Amino acid sequence: MNLTIAGLTARALLGRRRILLLLPMPVLLIGLTLLASASPAQPDEWAPIVLGQLGLGVILPLTALIVGSSVLGLEIEDGTITHILAKPVPRSEIIVAKLVVAWAVTTVTTVIPLAIAGVIADSGALGVGLALGSAVGALAYTAFFLALSLMSRRPVAIGLIYIMLWENLLVQFVSGARTLSIQQYSLTLADGLAGNTTVLNSNLSTVTAAILAAAFVALGTVIATQRLRSFALTGETS
Repeated sequence: MNLTIAGLTARALLGRRRILLLLPMPVLLIGLTLLASASPAQPDEWAPIVLGQLGLGVILPLTALIVGSSVLGLEIEDGTITHILAKPVPRSEIIVAKLVVAWAVTTVTTVIPLAIAGVIADSGALGVGLALGSAVGALAYTAFFLALSLMSRRPVAIGLIYIMLWENLLVQFVSGARTLSIQQYSLTLADGLAGNTTVLNSNLSTVTAAILAAAFVALGTVIATQRLRSFALTGETS
């Protein structure tokens, strides 16, 4: 990984106002968890909604979309990407550096709050499971949205369609769609690592979820690298 590019990316990302959009979501998650835990309802009644559907299904992917589409997308928009491409740096190093920064920012803003919410809702085991499962999901999401930012001029719009229609609608009615849902990978890994609690409802095997999540990361990284090489030659993306 190129530490210089990673440092520049982190400063540019954290210095923009867009990063402020990430702060209310973890606060909302922990706040709702505290309110629900103080109610007479049992965790297995509300946790699948608050932790699964809201935390893993909305907050995690939205955060990854904002961050993943920004680490290269903003540089493409303002033209500063040409300064990076003009340097004799392998395109794979650029992509890996961008991906690591995007993953780190997404992890800090979502994984930690999800872990805290898991401890509040049920136990330390659930907190650890949610932390590890969401960390894997964050990596898969950021790789996917980073590649998307190089494949389309409207990565946020397409990403929102994927999150809302595929991840949160089709998977509810079409069981086959779950095999291509990063949310389901995170949920399954979190459930398995937490000891298969009744708080989370997973639908895939742990091994399947791990393999498919790794495939998303690898495919997203490869596609992003190839698209960046194409960008260097043509000066634009499709």
